[in-house]
Formats: sequence, structure tokens, C-alpha cells
Amino acid sequence: MAAKSPVDDLQKMKHEQKTGNIHVALNEVAAKRKKTKKKKPKKKKAATAQTDPPSVLISTLFPHGTYPKGEEVEYKDDNLNRITNEEKRHLDNLDPAFLSDYRQAAETHRQVRQWAQKNIKPGQTLTEIANSIEDSVRRLVGHDGLTEGDAIKAGMGFPTGLNLDDIAAHYSPNVGCKQALAATNVMKVDIGVHVNGRIVDSAFTMSFDPMYDNLLAAVKDATNTGLREAGIDMRLGELGGYIQETMESYECEINGVTYPIKPIRNITGHNILPYSIQGTKSVPSVKTNDMTKMEEGDVFAIETFGSTGNGRCVERGECSHYALCGDPPQADLRLSSAKSLLSVIKKNFGTLPWCRRYLDRLGQEKYLLGLNNLVKQGIVQDYPPLVDKKGSYTAQFEHTVLLRPTVKEIISRGDDY
Repeated sequence: MAAKSPVDDLQKMKHEQKTGNIHVALNEVAAKRKKTKKKKPKKKKAATAQTDPPSVLISTLFPHGTYPKGEEVEYKDDNLNRITNEEKRHLDNLDPAFLSDYRQAAETHRQVRQWAQKNIKPGQTLTEIANSIEDSVRRLVGHDGLTEGDAIKAGMGFPTGLNLDDIAAHYSPNVGCKQALAATNVMKVDIGVHVNGRIVDSAFTMSFDPMYDNLLAAVKDATNTGLREAGIDMRLGELGGYIQETMESYECEINGVTYPIKPIRNITGHNILPYSIQGTKSVPSVKTNDMTKMEEGDVFAIETFGSTGNGRCVERGECSHYALCGDPPQADLRLSSAKSLLSVIKKNFGTLPWCRRYLDRLGQEKYLLGLNNLVKQGIVQDYPPLVDKKGSYTAQFEHTVLLRPTVKEIISRGDDY
């Protein structure tokens, strides 16, 4: 075997060094690739709890579309057998979308209002309170109402009422309102939520001084009396008598003066129709001769108002609430601003009530002249604030009840009221 020359050894060393460098380089490239290799993103788990403030879709929290039921109450007397009646049970299952929409709207209402009750504090402006409630509702149903027709699919059933002291109903802040909630105020918070035109109408009253506790207790008790007695074949005038008796059993001492609690006679509960908050039947808060009966399939907003004043309201103050009339007259609109505004109203709200802030959200400007013209022509109905005697205090509680074939379902009932 021939001996290796120094030249051979040198060439071998160079070859090994070159090969080694290549391996080092390849290892470095492989290491970098390993470091930069993208990991597959983990699938996000579906949210199982609501955020604060509310932002998770109700449909996400209940992914199979089985939304919580309201409070189911058996009918009484002659209607007691409805829950086991096969025909009635069959009728109850004919329209599952009806119950699904209503329960989704009701759960949205519960979550938003319970958050509002915990977070509303004196010092906040009414505009801030209204916007936070309405934005939460829109997030939870997944419709922000900013694109044409979106608010008709789901969202606000009517403008949020923030009615202070002697104002009982129909006040919502217009753009530019800087009024703040005071610790001495009694505020009625009236919220409407709809899904596919199924409107849940429910309200509560807030105060920050125990001096008003009896006023609130009287109205809550009266509303619960109305809910307890409501049912298929109940006559509306008779139901008003039960409500009146309960409310008038209370009195309230405010600043050393004792006031009897009076039901407000000229604001009533009402039945609710698809896309129409005010139906054809009224539920009074006092006994009347109205012999109209509640019927199977009816949806009612049982709401009662109590007052330390006259127990009768008048329209007074700047208007915020409006709605397109269900059967408006044919009118020759000469104002171009009225024509264009009417188109916006029809496409974005239909027959659902709305307020001026909603027009501002849609980018409408200088619309008051056109709006007033539509009201004057009878095409749009205005709903000014309803106000009792100056210096008086009013309270409101309200729930929506479905008179199903088998049971009465207080759809908006919650742990709060």
C-alpha cells in the first residue's frame, strides 16, 4: 500500500472542511425553518359567558337556537286543562320560529337591562345612557342598523325611554341633549327589543333615594297583579280593576308629605302585533266597562304607571318619538326633504317606532322641516313626552306576556323583576 503524500493529506483536509461547512450551513437553514414554521392557529372556543359591557351575540351563547323560556304560568279555572290538552299542545308547536324569535329578543332584553341596572349612575348624561343600552342591544342581536333595512331584521323595538320624575313616558334624548341623571331623580327605563318584528316591551324604574321605595313598590306590585290575573277570556276592564285596587293600597312619604299612589289613567298597556308596538287592545290601570277579552295567541305588554300627582298625563316638551302610520293617507309631498326622509324611514324602520337620534346615526341632516311636514300630512305620527303634574313623581314597571295555547309565558321575566 502506497504511503500518503503531504499533498494528499492537505486535499483531504480541505475537502472535509468544505463538507463540514456545508453541513453546518444546512443545519442552520433547517433550524431557522423550524423556528419560523407557522403553527396552526387553535380554534377559538365559542364564548359561553357574556362580557361587560354586553358584546357577545345571544345566538353564540345559545348556538342551537334554544333560548331560555320566560316564566310559564298555568291558566286558571276553565282554562286549567289547556296544558294537557293534546289539541292545544299541537297548536303550541305549530310555529317554532315565533317562540324562538321572542325568546331571543327577551334574553337580549334581560342581559342588557341587568347590565344597565348595575352600571347606570348619577352624573351620566341621558344620551350616554341611551346610547349604551341601544348599542348593547344591537351588538347582541348582530344588527347595527347602519345599512339599509338592517334595523328591520332585528334591533331596537322602539327608542329607549329615559323618563325623569313627572315625565311618565315617551322621552328619549335628542342629539345635543346634555342633561345628566341626578341622585334625586326617579327614572323610568323603557326598552324595546325585536327579532324579526317580534317585539319584547319591558320597563323598570330606578331611584337612588329610599324615600321613593314605596312608589316603586306600588307600581311593581300592580304590574305583577296584572300579570297574575291576565289570561285567556279575561276582560280588559275587569283586569284594570285588579291593577287599580293593588296600586291604590299604597302611599308614599316624600319630604315629609304623604301622597296616595294613583294609577295613571290615560296610559295603558296594550297588545303587540308583528312590527307594531301598539295593537288594537288596551289594558287599563283602572276599572272600566271594556268587555273586550284577552284571547289565545295574543301578546300583551302589561305596564302600569303610578303617580304622586294627578294620575293623568298631558303631552308636553320636545318630541323625540315617531312612527310611520300603518295606513298613511295619500299625500302629494311637495317638499323634496320630506320625500327623501320618507324613503329613509320606510327602508330603515318600516312601522317600528324610531327617534331623531336614529336619523342622525344614519347620517341624515337638516331633516326637521321634512319631518314636521310628514307629521302634518298624517304620514308620520309624533309621540311627545307624557307628563303629569309639575313636581310629581311617576314610576313604571312592565313585562311582555304571551298567551300561548297551553300556558301563559311572561317572556321578559328575569331575576331582577
